[in-house]
Amino acid sequence: MIPLPLTDLDAGEVPLGHLDALWFQLAGTRCNYTCRHCFISCSPHNRSFDFLPRETVLAALDESLALGVKEYYFTGGEPFLHPDAVELLERTLTLGPATVLTNASVLKSAWLDRLATAERASPYSLEFRVSLDGFSPETNDPIRGEGTFARTLDGLRKLHLAGFMPLVTVARTADDQDAGELFAGFARLLQAEGITRPRIKILPTLRLGAEVERSRGYRASEYVSRAMLDDFDATTLLCHAARIVTDRGVWVCPILLDAPDARMGDSLAASLGPFKLRYRACSTCYEYGSVCANPSGADRDA
Repeated sequence: MIPLPLTDLDAGEVPLGHLDALWFQLAGTRCNYTCRHCFISCSPHNRSFDFLPRETVLAALDESLALGVKEYYFTGGEPFLHPDAVELLERTLTLGPATVLTNASVLKSAWLDRLATAERASPYSLEFRVSLDGFSPETNDPIRGEGTFARTLDGLRKLHLAGFMPLVTVARTADDQDAGELFAGFARLLQAEGITRPRIKILPTLRLGAEVERSRGYRASEYVSRAMLDDFDATTLLCHAARIVTDRGVWVCPILLDAPDARMGDSLAASLGPFKLRYRACSTCYEYGSVCANPSGADRDA
């Protein structure tokens, strides 16, 4: 559980301006990797959140139409462990653009062929965000697990061959890591694999879950108070424009799934109220913007 750092009196509050983005915790906290920095400690054995029932996803997609949702995200755990992942993405592409956050290690070429066909038939795009945290086995595998570099790189090749342009997301796993050097190293890696226009996003560290044991948690000085929101553009925060559907209800955002009072209700309609930024992790979004959302075009291409 994430401790509450601020009282309700002190915590800044963010209204939901408009539900632009709808997230699905498709695979819950089930993942075939056990990454040492995972902010919700996903693993093959973590069943804190389970697979989303197919009917729950379809109902939320239907509900989202009346709410004016503009884009959809699928995460986990590893979304492609879900037996209905491909079908649900095909359905989503009839409604709006979709993004999948994946480690790309369990992808099958037949699935990607189906999804490429669905994207071509849709007016909307299908994005893949692939997590990789080092541009060599020596730098990646100590964080994500032995052999994960090779498996994820193979998945990137499959995505490229299927005609997709995956965005590689890289978590900074040390405070002294230089973002420019990371970006350049990943650009070289992907270009060597024939991905001539590599797309890379460097992520700030989320000091939750497994990361607390690996390095540290949030400091007492890292929080968002009411005063800090004066003259601050709250539209840069994910909670101003998104909610996430889980098998246990609707939460405010993907980062705070371990926070019980970040649960907003049983349905999307019940989740549309404001949210108090009680948690120190909110300081990361305050500093960097919506770290979970897709970046702007200027941040994406090498």
